[in-house]
Amino acid sequence: MKHEKPDRKFMKSDLWLKMRDEATDQQQGLPQPPLQQPAPAGAPRVDLVPPDALTVGDQVSVLDAIRQRKSHRAYTSMPLTLEELSFLLWATQGKRQLVHQTRLYRTVPSAGARHPFETYLLINRVKGVDPGLYRYLSLDHQLCFLYTAPDLVESVIAASLGQEFVGSSAVTFVWTAIPYRTEWRYSLMSPKLIALDAGHVCQSLYLACAAIGAGMCAIAAYNQELMDAVLRVDGEEEFAIYVAPLGKVDSRR
Repeated sequence: MKHEKPDRKFMKSDLWLKMRDEATDQQQGLPQPPLQQPAPAGAPRVDLVPPDALTVGDQVSVLDAIRQRKSHRAYTSMPLTLEELSFLLWATQGKRQLVHQTRLYRTVPSAGARHPFETYLLINRVKGVDPGLYRYLSLDHQLCFLYTAPDLVESVIAASLGQEFVGSSAVTFVWTAIPYRTEWRYSLMSPKLIALDAGHVCQSLYLACAAIGAGMCAIAAYNQELMDAVLRVDGEEEFAIYVAPLGKVDSRR
């Protein structure tokens, strides 16, 4: 039986030509979507170490970080410090410059500086931070506490198709996509651009982990409905797109 090939159109650049025949929402003068999802009213916040005060992350050269980059699925019981987590968040979605409250430049590249992602965190072992589910407020460089539950870790493992090492992480990053941030400007090309942007973010986390003696493993295999339910997002205008458990690793292994 002949193998049925998947639809590969979104990976090609032909759609740039089709876009010329239609006006994007930006060209029609429609309002730009928010650069950051609002925090729930009254949600507790955790101040992170400011980027200009970071003292971690420079013990390993970029050359060595690239040489050491590999996927790790086993983590020690050592917790991350708040400064280390601050560094990882800044390295992956940190704010560099906000221009006129409409254009945001981050530490990672994104098509048209649209930055369609939000960062959710299953925190298990971070000094000074209670376990639970959080979201990174990048414009404020703060963590926003969302909730905790007795079965939270088990729910994330189940949503990750039973991959147990997700539950043994110090922190598990779960990035969601807000497609309209990119669609507002790029319309038909947005799926390809969002996929490319996700790769930029995840590779930055790999290198940042290497710089602090941590390791991670990128995961694209998860149950969409279950993961969206854990994050309490609607699964349409915002949905999980990438998962990355991480923690300190034994350099002897």
